[in-house]
Amino acid sequence: MSSTPAATVREYYELVDAGRYDTLVELFATDVRYERPGQDVIEGQDSLRQFYFDERPLDDGSHTLHDVVVNDETVAVRGQFTGIQNGESVSFEFADFHEFADGKIHRRYTFTDRDEV
Repeated sequence: MSSTPAATVREYYELVDAGRYDTLVELFATDVRYERPGQDVIEGQDSLRQFYFDERPLDDGSHTLHDVVVNDETVAVRGQFTGIQNGESVSFEFADFHEFADGKIHRRYTFTDRDEV
């Protein structure tokens, strides 16, 4: 596990791009809450694991991080995802906020112009 919130967030993007979802889920608190506008809230590690293995509409892609800003226990990221969404090539900008508690990502928020991520 990474030693700082910023390092943990950078590790998260590396793991999601590599498809290492079991390891990725361990970066999150057991009672994690992940919010994406217009979509159901994901609550708890089990639901998060199910999302990444069975429900995530993004495939075969990579994240490019443009900005990583740390404010105490919150890490804000602005970046770009390029890959496949529902069978089509996509490239879009995103903003994520990761709130930490006890060294784990406790809350996560994603904002993008896509209807579904």
